[in-house]
Amino acid sequence: MLVLVCMTGHAESIKVAVSMDNAIQTNGGRWEGWGTSLCWWANRIGYNETLTAKSADLFFDAQKGLGLNIMRYNVGGGDDPTHHHITRTDSDVPGWMYIDADGQRQYDYTADARQLNVVKAAMKAAGQDAYLEIFSNSPPYFMTNSGCSTGNFKAEENNIKDDEYDDFAEYMAHVANYMTREMKLKVKSVSPMNEPNTNYWPAMNYKQEGCHIDAGESQSKLLVLTKEALNRYGLKDIILTTSDETNPGKQIEEIRTLTPDARAAIDRISVHTYGTNSIREMGQLAKDEKINLWMSEVDGNGTAGQNAGEMAAGLWLAEKIITDIQALEPSAWVLWQVIDTHISKDGYMGRRDGGPLRTQGGYWGTACANHDTGEILLTQKYYAFGQFSRYIRPGAQLILCPTERRSGVKALAAKDKKTLTLVCTNTTSEPKEVEFNTEGLKLKGQVRQIRTSGQFSDGEHWAETTLPKVNGSTLDVTLAPNSVTTFIVSCK
Repeated sequence: MLVLVCMTGHAESIKVAVSMDNAIQTNGGRWEGWGTSLCWWANRIGYNETLTAKSADLFFDAQKGLGLNIMRYNVGGGDDPTHHHITRTDSDVPGWMYIDADGQRQYDYTADARQLNVVKAAMKAAGQDAYLEIFSNSPPYFMTNSGCSTGNFKAEENNIKDDEYDDFAEYMAHVANYMTREMKLKVKSVSPMNEPNTNYWPAMNYKQEGCHIDAGESQSKLLVLTKEALNRYGLKDIILTTSDETNPGKQIEEIRTLTPDARAAIDRISVHTYGTNSIREMGQLAKDEKINLWMSEVDGNGTAGQNAGEMAAGLWLAEKIITDIQALEPSAWVLWQVIDTHISKDGYMGRRDGGPLRTQGGYWGTACANHDTGEILLTQKYYAFGQFSRYIRPGAQLILCPTERRSGVKALAAKDKKTLTLVCTNTTSEPKEVEFNTEGLKLKGQVRQIRTSGQFSDGEHWAETTLPKVNGSTLDVTLAPNSVTTFIVSCK
């Protein structure tokens, strides 16, 4: 299958070339998939069987929904039970370990039942393509200097106690082992720290666990100890990732300061693209190191398009996906969280939920969970994401399609077996004609067209029609205004 994504911005016909010479070679040329983290939304909805089941269908089933196959499960640190500062209803993630009445550390395998309920349903819906990664935002609160899982009192200073690195590495390996062997939820990779070399994580914060870990010796120590702990459990096949840093430039700095032992311990680089400084250099570093690379987290409240209304957020997401993949050449692309807000008249544990999404502008997430009705309320951003995730499937080979910057066209391709899929985004208020030249790939037969456009109430949501048959290496299409369109055709 060949999948191409493009963005258009001029009235004249735009020519886009697709060449296997520009195929991405990361991970041996195999696309690993699309995903989302499960924190914090799974922690919030997992008590409800209806919402859990609907989330599995809508986000992880390739026939009924987005077909995401990567799940990033947050191994919570859990906060001090005497603290009450985490007021965001979804982000108070329980830890797997607690201190008993005798002051001893004990595991509680049921503490995070809500998030685990969603993991089970999601993996079942994703089927054979399911990929489970576990990651940490913070060690358990009693392993931290501040005694608080949201960060240190000085957010720019280390928050793991000097004598707790071993215990924290053991904690992550123990959870990976328990999920894999006892719960039969195969963990494929472990990320022991998240955006660590930042000052984002203050103690007593209202949301989000966080833990500053200095680049260099501290990060190296944690990586080596985590690898050793995984090996002790016989989990040598689990991939260990780097620091999941907030932007490529900072990730590069941290990789370059790792000790030789730490460099040898990591099996993949994972980076976020909230900032895009040095993004191409990050991709080149992965090539030079001959190591796999993921874009493992991003989202935002951006918009794109011309007077696009409710499509604006979806068009922004489509453009973000394209530009990230063009610059990084990763083997996976992962959204932060698919549900970012909740509706509930009762709130949760005395806290109020955020309420409905304001879909006329930009917003985080792709959907809202209504706990009063048991519904998951979708958006055009959700459907725009699906134009990629439903049709670019694991195992495809992505191809870069350079275009002239002023043309307004951004293009991405992916070839899988004998099918060519073109996903195109028109961010203007006028129809756009595009000519795809597939060079050595011959197109033949009927063309399926699937499109998302317009406003949610009366617009298109993966609306499917057919186009005339093609025979050759050229496909001419017309893109609707402010739309994301997928074309699928056989190729040789």
